[in-house]
Amino acid sequence: MTLQQLETFFWTVTLGSFSSAAERLYATQSAVSMRVRELERALGVELFDRSHRAVRLTPKGRELMDYASRILDLSTELEHRVGASGAVSGTVRFGVAELVTTTWLPRLIGVIAERYPNVRLEIEEALTAELMASLRAAELELVLAPGHTRTPALSTLSLGTVDFQWMASPSLGLDAHTYTPQELAAYPIIGMKQTSFHYSAIEDWFLGEHVRCRYLARCKSIAVAASMTIAGMGVSYLPVRSYVMEVEQGRLAIVRVDKPLAPVEFIAASAAGHSYSLARVIAELACEISDFDAV
Repeated sequence: MTLQQLETFFWTVTLGSFSSAAERLYATQSAVSMRVRELERALGVELFDRSHRAVRLTPKGRELMDYASRILDLSTELEHRVGASGAVSGTVRFGVAELVTTTWLPRLIGVIAERYPNVRLEIEEALTAELMASLRAAELELVLAPGHTRTPALSTLSLGTVDFQWMASPSLGLDAHTYTPQELAAYPIIGMKQTSFHYSAIEDWFLGEHVRCRYLARCKSIAVAASMTIAGMGVSYLPVRSYVMEVEQGRLAIVRVDKPLAPVEFIAASAAGHSYSLARVIAELACEISDFDAV
């Protein structure tokens, strides 16, 4: 029995098919099948019920899955804690929110490349709900995005908070008054898609005053929303740190409101149940590198 066989078994079960495990492990499907067969021969038991088309474990297979998870976690931890950093290898598939991409993500990638030159990264940028869905489907191992540290079924670390404020072009003349949600709802709102983290927070902010805002557009990108706002097309909710220069240059103005929303917390989220993994190594580095405001 080898670690490679256990890893192959683990990912076949986690991803639900031999083909998905092969893609994850950069191996052929026949190689994955062979490793699983060799593991079964080494243990003297059948791990999969092959009377079904879908991957289905036998009782012994379910028992092995718990051991495999723990052994792989310990192997990764040993490699990271005891071995030289250059000996750590593997692939981490992780998703990031746009604001992470445009701030400290390049520094994180640089540190990973320096400390763990044999670790391969696959990075996907998307809105929070899409990233979390991919994490729960085991298509991603780590997500760096807005969220709550107390999220069920996820292991999370705080990356700090970011201050978002309502902004508009000074040409709209909204910077000389403090607005209630009802007053702000009179202006076109440039929002984010429903799969963004603070979509529901903004909706609740307006509905708390029993009003509905009028969306001019819902964007997938903060940068697109900001460009439309700078053009004077409406009001949007933007991260202050990303648009300090535009405010100083008079291209954007902060719109004061009487009930401001709390800063948005960002987290590093991975699947719960794994005491240590390569994804956890990257999550800890993200906490080290993040320059978001401390909680």
